[in-house]
Amino acid sequence: MTFLVTGATGTVGRLVVQELLDAGAQVRALTRDPGKAALPAGVEVVAGDLARPESVAAAFEGVTGVHFITFAGDDYTPLPDPARLVELAAAAGVRRATVLGGRADGALEQALAATDLEWTLLNPVEFMSNTLRWWAHAVRTEGVIKEPFGDRLSALVHERDIAAVAATVLVEGGHGGRTYTITGPEAITLKRKVEILGAAIGRDVRFVELTVDEARAKWAADGMAEQTIEFLVSALGNTPEDGYTVVPTVREVTGRDARGFAQWATEHADAFRG
Repeated sequence: MTFLVTGATGTVGRLVVQELLDAGAQVRALTRDPGKAALPAGVEVVAGDLARPESVAAAFEGVTGVHFITFAGDDYTPLPDPARLVELAAAAGVRRATVLGGRADGALEQALAATDLEWTLLNPVEFMSNTLRWWAHAVRTEGVIKEPFGDRLSALVHERDIAAVAATVLVEGGHGGRTYTITGPEAITLKRKVEILGAAIGRDVRFVELTVDEARAKWAADGMAEQTIEFLVSALGNTPEDGYTVVPTVREVTGRDARGFAQWATEHADAFRG
């Protein structure tokens, strides 16, 4: 069986590719620039842009299942014509689809629901990998994390566990019509997250809790748009219950225990060392 991975060079997409390879599947990886893909040997890398559905049509041929993302480009622009993508996939005989970050009212998701494809929506909570994006520079240069909401709980999820769930659903089948929330094995506070990271890198990392206004000023100085800042204030200050409620999806779908933040921090420790 051959599986197509869209967003194949992204944080999760690369790992979906690897998980499918580990399962013995044939993998076709879609990217806008195959020359820069740097994917494992044995992966069929093809050019295509989800923003231009016709450019992806050939990639669907001979494919059993597709791992979809819901955006096109590095700026997370929504797909302009998701219904056409689904039409092309169905016409090519694709039987299964996973949607990363899928939601019932999304245009791609609604188009899938109107077909005979076996579709599954994957809803991971906060990615552990975001820690690299947000904290690596501060930890390396200052050894200090400055953030608001230090007691906020999050059931952080390892990106490899997201990929493992996606690959298992695609290879096994039988998960059609389901929506899976994906979490890590525990909910931890922001303060505890800083402690775990410090232990993993072998040095103290201080936590300075900012007020909301101080956080707004810091994020603005970092170049964030006002809309993004207000989204963060809302999302971090009022984390929905799904974001801190641990669920056993990883174990139930893959048969493996979910990876904790301590393991993730150990795996990525070198990126935080000055």
